Order: sequence, then structure tokens, then C-alpha cells
Amino acid sequence: MRLKGKTALVTAAGQGIGRASVLAMAAEGAQVWATDVNPKLLDSFDGVANVRCVVLDVLDKAAIHRVVGDLPPLDVLFNCAGFVHNGNILQATDAEWEFAFNLNVRSQFWMIQAVLPAMLAKGGGSIINMASVCGSVKGLPNRLIYGASKAAVIGLTKAVAADHVAQGIRCNAIAPGTVDTPSLADRINSYADPVEARKNFIARQPMGRLAQAHEIAPIIVYLASDESVFASGQVLSVDGGMTI
Repeated sequence: MRLKGKTALVTAAGQGIGRASVLAMAAEGAQVWATDVNPKLLDSFDGVANVRCVVLDVLDKAAIHRVVGDLPPLDVLFNCAGFVHNGNILQATDAEWEFAFNLNVRSQFWMIQAVLPAMLAKGGGSIINMASVCGSVKGLPNRLIYGASKAAVIGLTKAVAADHVAQGIRCNAIAPGTVDTPSLADRINSYADPVEARKNFIARQPMGRLAQAHEIAPIIVYLASDESVFASGQVLSVDGGMTI
């Protein structure tokens, strides 16, 4: 039980990597607070040991502080919420840019601000941010807004790590490649030819397949656990060889 005695919170926990990470951390003994803006998605955790659910809109700063204030001090925060916009710089709109930076970056900023004081008071904690292989790690076509926002996540991660490394706070990010999640399925189905779109997503993965959410979750467990106690400010690429 690598996380026995630890308390964790996961945003966007209702599906995909968020859900897989909740289940993996709970299986390792953590008390996990699964949060999502969609209460119906949280219903899937009914009866799962060590998991409690809270509806949370991470675009609502007051709601974040209200939820965090009602919880015991956290040992682990996994900022998983995010959105992928398609298009290049000539196609990007101000509204898309604002939404992406609010959800992909500002929500993480707000969540960290909310949980950090209690982590500092108890002498430490692990913050894990969802970045992406797309961004400062690697440029991908038609991902201008997404790549820029995920590059900002990496900057945020390193800054928090640098500021608080001497106070027992570890802040790291994961940079997945293409993961077969419900959100990816929604994007694929929005193409004129979804079958061809899925083939194109697979083609950019050197392993010749998409990742599964449960294959990303063990990295979250590792970063949440004391096994990674000497790692902070790092970006762990879990990308199926995209950055070889």
C-alpha cells in the first residue's frame, strides 16, 4: 500500500486519466477526493473503497476554496482538468485562447493556491500537474492554443517547485502522448472522417497505438508516493516514444 495514510484530490476525475488515477491511488491506500464539474460522471465511483466525490467547477475560484476548506489537509493534488483546441495561430480566436488558459492553466494556479497553505503547515506535499508532450516538450501541428497553455503549465510547475522545494513541497508534471480517452473520442468524432482521424492519431505514436488511461495512472501513483521524494520540478514524458 504505497499511499496508505495519504489524502489526495483529483480534478476532472470523472473519466479518462483522472478516473484511472483516482482508482489507482485508492487501490494503493490513499483517501481520494474525486472532483468533477459533471456529477453524473462521479456516480461511477459509488461503492469504491477510499473514494469520496465532490462536484467542483475548477473555473470557479470561490468554489475551489470552499471545497478545499472543507477537506482535511491534502498530501497530494493532481490537477487533471483541461481542454484541447484544434487549429493554428491564424485560426485561433481570443475566446478559445481565454478559455484554454483559464481551464488548462489558471485552474491549476487556483488549485495550488488553495491547497498549498495546509501542505506547508503539515510539512510537505506532492502537487502533480497535467501538462502534455505538446507544448514546450514538442510542437505538434494544429495545436497552437493547447501547446501554448501546456507550456505555461510546465513553467508554473517549475516555479512552484523552485519556490517551495526547501519546505517539503514537490511539484511535478506529466506530459502524456495521445491517450485513448472519452475526450479524445469526442474530438475524433468531430472530424468529417472519424476513422481516418483515428488512424492519423495512431500514426504519430511510434509504438503504433494509443495509450490507455490506466497506463498513465501508475506515473501519478509514483509521483504521489514517497518513492519520488527526491523529484521536484520535473516533467515526466509518458508518450509512447513521441519524443525519442
